[in-house]
Amino acid sequence: MRSVRFAHLRQRQKNNAFASSEALLEAPLGGRSSSPKGAPPTVLVTPVAYQFIKRLLILFATLLLVSGVIFLVLQVIPGDPAQIILGIQGTPENLQTLRNKLGLDLPLPVQYWNWMRGVLRGDLGVSITYDVPISELILSRLAVTFPLALLSIFFAVVFSVPLGIYAALHRNRPGDYGVMVFSQIGLAVPAFWAGILLILFFAVYLQWFSAGGFKSWMESPQGALKSLLLPALSLGLIRAAVLARLTRSCMLEALGEDFVRTARAKGLAERVVVYKHALRNALIPVVTIVGLQMGELLAGAIVIENVFNLPGLGRLVFLAIGQRDLPVVQGVSLLIAFFIVLVNFAVDVIYGVVDPRIRAGSEEI
Repeated sequence: MRSVRFAHLRQRQKNNAFASSEALLEAPLGGRSSSPKGAPPTVLVTPVAYQFIKRLLILFATLLLVSGVIFLVLQVIPGDPAQIILGIQGTPENLQTLRNKLGLDLPLPVQYWNWMRGVLRGDLGVSITYDVPISELILSRLAVTFPLALLSIFFAVVFSVPLGIYAALHRNRPGDYGVMVFSQIGLAVPAFWAGILLILFFAVYLQWFSAGGFKSWMESPQGALKSLLLPALSLGLIRAAVLARLTRSCMLEALGEDFVRTARAKGLAERVVVYKHALRNALIPVVTIVGLQMGELLAGAIVIENVFNLPGLGRLVFLAIGQRDLPVVQGVSLLIAFFIVLVNFAVDVIYGVVDPRIRAGSEEI
């Protein structure tokens, strides 16, 4: 009797195991788990999707916080926009009428809500000084600042990464010392001083470029690009000095790792070891700094735009602050903050491309 029960129990276990294997074989692919018949399927979120959604939520929360800070900071700037518009001849009645028109007499929370509601609709308001929509004003100036930032980052990466790799592969040799001297000079020279030197040499002495100004992209694309070369070079060389030193130190650290020694022991070509294994691991800090520099270029090109007389966002903000044009300052500041947060978001996504461990969710960023 006991043997019969034991045989019956063994047969039940085999049937359960067979049913479980069939359920596994019939389970649908694509991250969906099996569920009882009639119940909605359960969707499993992959680590990549989870990280993407989390960073997207952080992006929106950061923008909301930054918008509030921008609004509050600009409210404490001394001066009355209505008084600046009407001048010293404005009567109290006219001043009050203009404040009502601009919404300056409303409570601060109401002003912030009205501003954010317009931002969500793409309406940043009207410039007090220029009497044109701020969105149109920003787009016209963005056609100068954004290509300038891209060109500057392009020069910085093109110069710095090869120099950093060369210096790491020729450590404590004359080439390494030359790269370190170049980076030290780049760190010591301010961007505006480098711009003045470039103007003196290429515009005054050689007369290859104009000393300043900007031609419209619609009028002459080649002339517009030529107008941005010198300012982009002055901005890019300074940042290339930082990236060259960082690339050199990261490459030296990567070349000393165990996986590089293993790759060399397996007989791989030195080019494969350096550019496929060592460089890929050394690029993560470099990508981080490039993202930070891109945001810095969008926000901090005010001095260079004034040196080269470029009608960009930096110069627009500089003039708007002096003229107490708060809607323009708010709109440009929010746009720059949006670009900085978006660049950081793109850098986080690029991490997964550079390092598969991060893409698989096995490493915390």
